[in-house]
Amino acid sequence: MLFLKEVSVPRILDRDRLEKLLHAEEEKFHAEHPKSFELFQRARKSMQGGVPMLWMIRWAGTFPVFVTEAKGAHFKDVDGRSYIDFCLGDTGAMTGHSPEAAVKAIQEQAARGITLMLPIEDSIWVGEELQRRFGLQYWQFTLTATDANRFAIRMARHITGRPKVLVFNYCYHGSVDESFITLDEEGTPGPRRGNLGPPVNPIETTKVIEFNDIPALETALAARDVAVVLAEPVMTNIGIIHPDPGYHDALREITRRTGTYLIIDETHTLCTSPGGYTGKLGLKPDFLTCGKPLASGIPAGVYGFTQEVADAFWAKLELDDSDVGGIGGTLAGNALSIAVMKATLENVLTQSMYDRCEKLADRYEQGVLATIKEFDLPWIVKRLGFRVEYWFRQNPPRNGWEANAAVDSELDRYMHLWALNRGILMTPFHNMALIAADTTEADVDHHSRVFREAVQALFG
Repeated sequence: MLFLKEVSVPRILDRDRLEKLLHAEEEKFHAEHPKSFELFQRARKSMQGGVPMLWMIRWAGTFPVFVTEAKGAHFKDVDGRSYIDFCLGDTGAMTGHSPEAAVKAIQEQAARGITLMLPIEDSIWVGEELQRRFGLQYWQFTLTATDANRFAIRMARHITGRPKVLVFNYCYHGSVDESFITLDEEGTPGPRRGNLGPPVNPIETTKVIEFNDIPALETALAARDVAVVLAEPVMTNIGIIHPDPGYHDALREITRRTGTYLIIDETHTLCTSPGGYTGKLGLKPDFLTCGKPLASGIPAGVYGFTQEVADAFWAKLELDDSDVGGIGGTLAGNALSIAVMKATLENVLTQSMYDRCEKLADRYEQGVLATIKEFDLPWIVKRLGFRVEYWFRQNPPRNGWEANAAVDSELDRYMHLWALNRGILMTPFHNMALIAADTTEADVDHHSRVFREAVQALFG
């Protein structure tokens, strides 16, 4: 007798059901946030889109909740509702909101002076600590990682005399003009969709290739017109895309052979270890940039570079041009940012914090995977340190094009709004959770229950 093995067929999404559920969640959100809606209507009269910064319109409920206070991994809104915060300011509050050491440093330094355009002793401590964590010799300070990337690119162009920058398809490097470029389905480069008012078409300044494509990297750098490769060590903004085994070795070898500098942007990948992905994996970039959580949410960014870069740059720098060359800013390296950065690095972004957050991320991941298995969904979970996300696809993407093809905006919005209506804030741009030092097991378990309820309502 022949026995046939039973084959499980993954669930198929009912779009009509999704639309009805989403509509019901929108009505629930509006009914439960009357004060936020009232403030939003008022805000629209003085702020474009009703928000102080454009990205704040990207929330699932059609308007943002207005916050009254935040502490640790939680916050409250004007309607008296409390939330578990897995967004954490899209990494800016990765430390948790207002950690005690940072608050103390803010209070003490604010009383002594906020910005001077002169150094304070704490800046030396921070430079030495960054040197220890990341392995690069020299450090400079900015207000954002975007500025750090801009300044590093300028340095690389100035030293090499080369005009081009190389980035990866669907990369994220803040608002750096050169990074707003993508490849279409035929592999032709052009401005990224939604690129607002670019000074020039980015194909004039930038080359773009897919992540993990070594032959494309060889070809792009062969002309020796690229000053620098700007790369996240793991792609994050189109979802977490890990490098193939050996990719970073190839990236470093090819850049060195072609005389091309390498910037590693650790702004999101700092969740990997106290020294980021660079420190954990022993990468050897020419420049390293970082921002967002370094000063517990106070504006701060850094860029570091090697002795070789410093020597080459210094040899071409005229002292009288140091303030008009496009590198630096009046508020960069201000006393408040430096003091809070010291407090954050010394007391918050510690190995013990990373160890605790990794364990909670394990628990979060297992909770999501349990529901995916229970309902036989063609979804996966990706991890980077204590950054966890789920994807609506069966296989991990290897590059930006594959990741972008998996985007389901309607399903994203449903999952986000279902969570928000039950006291959980997720990162608005994708289905990612970041664990903070103050996140608890109860917080994680609440998400597991809410995630299962959302799936059950959709597929049950």
